[in-house]
Amino acid sequence: MPTAFRVVATLIALCASAGLAYAQSLPKEVAVRAEIYPIPSLTLSDQQFLSGDAAAGKPVTVAGEFRFAQGTGKLPVVVLMHGSSGVGATTEAWVHAFNAMGISTFVIDGFTGRGLTVVGPNQALLGRLNLIIDIHRSLEILAKHPRVDPDRIVLMGFSRGGQATLYASLERFHKLWNKSGIQFAAYVPFYPDCSTTYVGDSEVAARPIRIFHGTPDDYNPVKSCKAFVERLKAAGRDVVLTEYPDSAHGFDSGLLGVSTVAVSANAQTVRNCRIKEGDGGVLMNGETNAPFTYKDSCVELNPHVGGNPKTAAEARKAVEEFLQALFKLG
Repeated sequence: MPTAFRVVATLIALCASAGLAYAQSLPKEVAVRAEIYPIPSLTLSDQQFLSGDAAAGKPVTVAGEFRFAQGTGKLPVVVLMHGSSGVGATTEAWVHAFNAMGISTFVIDGFTGRGLTVVGPNQALLGRLNLIIDIHRSLEILAKHPRVDPDRIVLMGFSRGGQATLYASLERFHKLWNKSGIQFAAYVPFYPDCSTTYVGDSEVAARPIRIFHGTPDDYNPVKSCKAFVERLKAAGRDVVLTEYPDSAHGFDSGLLGVSTVAVSANAQTVRNCRIKEGDGGVLMNGETNAPFTYKDSCVELNPHVGGNPKTAAEARKAVEEFLQALFKLG
């Protein structure tokens, strides 16, 4: 081998070993690499989503942050979908928890690319089902990634993102919007809104669904989720609802030490609404039998949000144990 080639080969070997040593010296919750992906998506009304009218959509590019956990080969991934306030600090706590387990993470930002930062006080700014399109477009990226095990990708979401996570499991929506060729291995919604009944919503993917919720939640009350879970169980689906009796909406902010509960000023909640899908994909107010809008009298303001460190730790442990078994981690 010529001298120049020997020198180059030696340098490459030294860099590789140095990189390995560096990775091994990192705290286990620290990702070894991050990649930022543009995600081509659509902005649609809920009616357009439900009728599969992609042509009516406004093209938009949202973003995803992919963090590689420490490890080699194809790794499992948790996809995280934010709520009405966008990607926040609690998401980072979950990312660290999963990276520490050797699980990579893909955090979707469905707001910034649409010019949004928060939609709590005006939920009509974005159809709730839009985030499902972002989720499935992200799955297309992950399905082709050389460091991803396509059979071990789990979807997890919070509040509005928890609702998207829950309903992303519907077989009907897979047929309409999932072009990735793969499915999520499981769905983990945190405190989702379950007040809307969709056509065929008991026909979900043959994958586990694990819902985490709080009893005093007055943003997205657990009562409607209990009713949905019972319908899913009656249909023979693998679904479990874990309910914490002393935890408000957003209780997992307790992972950051947050232990107070406060009013989310002017945030809209459909806690007293009964919404159902009507003909042509129109969402109807179940009480008035008129198309639902956020100006309906059932829409209220000022729900509570806050953390609970104890139940946040319990929920984290439960999720970690679930993923440990699902992904067959050593």
